[in-house]
Parts: sequence; C-alpha cells; structure tokens
Amino acid sequence: MPRGESHNPNLRPEVLLEQIIVSKGLRDPFPLQYARWAGGLLRGDWGWSPSLRGDVLEGLFVRTPVTAELALYSVVLFLPLGVISGLTAGIRNGRWQDHFFRMGAFVATAIPPFVLGIVLLTVFYAGLQWFPVGRIGMADQYLIQGADFRVVTGLLTLDGLLNGMPELSLQALWHLALPAFTLSLLHWATLGRITRAAVLEELDKDYVMAARGRGLPRRRIVWRHILKNAMAPALNSVALSAAALLTGVYLVEKIYSFPGISEFIVGSVRMAPDLPMAMGAAVYSVLMILPLMLVLDVLQALVDPRLREGLLF
Repeated sequence: MPRGESHNPNLRPEVLLEQIIVSKGLRDPFPLQYARWAGGLLRGDWGWSPSLRGDVLEGLFVRTPVTAELALYSVVLFLPLGVISGLTAGIRNGRWQDHFFRMGAFVATAIPPFVLGIVLLTVFYAGLQWFPVGRIGMADQYLIQGADFRVVTGLLTLDGLLNGMPELSLQALWHLALPAFTLSLLHWATLGRITRAAVLEELDKDYVMAARGRGLPRRRIVWRHILKNAMAPALNSVALSAAALLTGVYLVEKIYSFPGISEFIVGSVRMAPDLPMAMGAAVYSVLMILPLMLVLDVLQALVDPRLREGLLF
C-alpha cells in the first residue's frame, strides 16, 4: 500500500482495487501518467517500494556507498596494473613478457567473476581463514552505529580516517581485498589487451621512427609519447569498466555478503513484483553512468589535442 494512503479493509476486493486504481490515476492517458512520474523524479519522489516498505530513492542512496567503495578499489587495482602490463607487453611484443601477459589475460577472461569469487572464498576464507567476508566485522558494526561515529561519505575506509579510527579503515580495507580483486581481474585483462593493441599501433607510426632517429632516449619515447597517445582507447575501457562495476556486480556482492546496491535491487525485484524499485533502479543506473561519461570526455580532451580543438571551435 503506498505511503500516505489508507483504504477500508472491509471493502470487497474489487471495490478496494478500483479505489487504488482511481487514486493512483492508472486510467489517465499514458502521456499524463508519464508526465506525473517524470515530475516526481525531478522532485525527488521516486515512489514507494513494497519490498523495502519505504522510499525508493532513500533505499538506493543508503546502499550506493557500499558499491561505490567496492568499485573504487577495484579500479585502483586494475587501472595501473592494466596500463603497465599492456604497455610492457606491447613494447616487448613477441618476447616472454608479451606471452606471459597474453596467457594471464586469457585465463582472467575465461574465469567468470562469480566462479573466481567462490574459489577465493573457499580457499582464503573457509580454508586458510586469511580474509573475512561481509563489509565489516560484527564488533566494528556496533562501533559505526554508535553515537560518536559520523557518517561523512559512506565509504568506511575514508570515514574511519575522518573519525580518527584508522583501525576501522584498515579493517574495511581488509574486507574489501577479496571482492575487489575478484572484480578487478577481468577488467585488468580487458584494459591490458586494449592498451597493448594501442601501443602496437603507435609503434608503427612515423613520429616514433622520427624520435628514434633523433636519438631520444627509449624511456622518453615510451612514457612521454607512445603511452600518452595510447591512452585514448584505454580511457574508454576504464569508463565502461567503472560503469559496469557500479551497476552490475550482483553476484560478487552476494558471494561476499556485501549489502550493495546491485544486491539490493535484484533482491527487491526478485522477492516481489516491485515495479517502483525496478523503474527507480533503471533511472538511478543511468544517472550514475552519465557523470562517468562526462569525465571520460574531459580526460580524452586532455590527452588528445584534436578533441580540445573540437571543443573550443
């Protein structure tokens, strides 16, 4: 039952259903219903979730930092490793470094993240007991729910430092280790392959031969010229990976007991026909991806002078 509305439970079901249909305007023309729904989005009224028994937008906001923190540390893992390994494989094309990277990327691509998650969970949590599961331990859970703890960003690794509790940040980081590695492996392989292909393409261009002919140091040619020009396709890969990490990590969140937004959305829609939550989640996913695309355009303009000229003129 939507919030703020009450109906007589003694009415016959068909009469009660008719009252709900009329009160929600479900017989209005479709353009009018759509305009009412879009206006609610702009006002922050995303509807009432039956499965959550609360506001859709509030439920999404509460769980977004969990997934955002997991995505952030996954990017921190795969971004430098993917660029460096792809660059090395491209520069050392045909040598053992290249073969080693290509084999590792093939294996990383072939293993689904949820399979890798189960294996890591079995070995390092159930077997060796080196890493924990969940977002935080039980003792730290009581700590962050106390009156002295201020939630500033929702990211436990950062909020722990802001509250003068570095041990909490370390514990949160320890809990993030396995799921972040699980998510980052596939994206490392993708980014590395794209970087390698871009580097190989740059190596055949005239400016590289001219730089070598002028006697420029190899390190300067690689890091100042080749890598910079190879970053444009790599940035596309990073942006797409970040978008996937923010919106499609349900299985990994479920395996490691992370109460993130993907696990929350799928659980809400699966347990009940929660249409407001499904519609809100779709809009919310788009709103999270749009800023990433904007950042991507800005970064590409920084590394590609041709794009800067297009933006200026």
